[in-house]
Amino acid sequence: MERDASPASSRTTIKRYPERARYDRTTVEAILDEGLICHLGFAADGQAFVIPTTYARDGRRMLIHGSPAARWLRAAAGGTPLCATVTIIDGLVLARSAFHHSMNYRSVVVLGNAAPIEEPAEKLRAMEILVEHIVPGRCREARGPSAEELRRTLILSVALDEASAKVRVGPPIDDAADMGLAVWAGELPVALATGVPIADPNLRGGIEVPDYVRGYRRGGRAR
Repeated sequence: MERDASPASSRTTIKRYPERARYDRTTVEAILDEGLICHLGFAADGQAFVIPTTYARDGRRMLIHGSPAARWLRAAAGGTPLCATVTIIDGLVLARSAFHHSMNYRSVVVLGNAAPIEEPAEKLRAMEILVEHIVPGRCREARGPSAEELRRTLILSVALDEASAKVRVGPPIDDAADMGLAVWAGELPVALATGVPIADPNLRGGIEVPDYVRGYRRGGRAR
């Protein structure tokens, strides 16, 4: 898909700041691949919910992870229409006026219906994809889930058929009348940073921090 691809539907057409809209598959997938948390919105029992949860992208679908004991996940598995959003903050945009302050960001909205993954082999593969999305390389070392652990996990699949991205980059946009104000204006970059790994107090002796933990980083600023 090209950068100027058309929206999948009227529901995913961005009307506010349409110049920030991105409908191409490459942009949508790149944002989903970098993000860590999605916020899942849906209605259940006459109430509206927005729940943060882990996710991963598997080709042209999102995988959403949780416990079968969670009422919200069971409702979602029943075919309730969903809205999943992922946002990455790239910077604070400081303008000369309070009104024009903003943020540089990349975000994705996915609309659709969820279906539970139930076949054991596919469910195991989905769990591996979820772990690798968060910490690439981890599945080579960590014990895989047992049959009981698979049973106690619910994974939903949501197609990326209706998805759109929105991206803001660049400096503040001030009114011409404010350009001469003696106020600093510009961008303050923001990025996810990790600290020094802290070993489990019960870790066996002689086990070194893996390279994929020591060198962990996640994406970078989009331009």
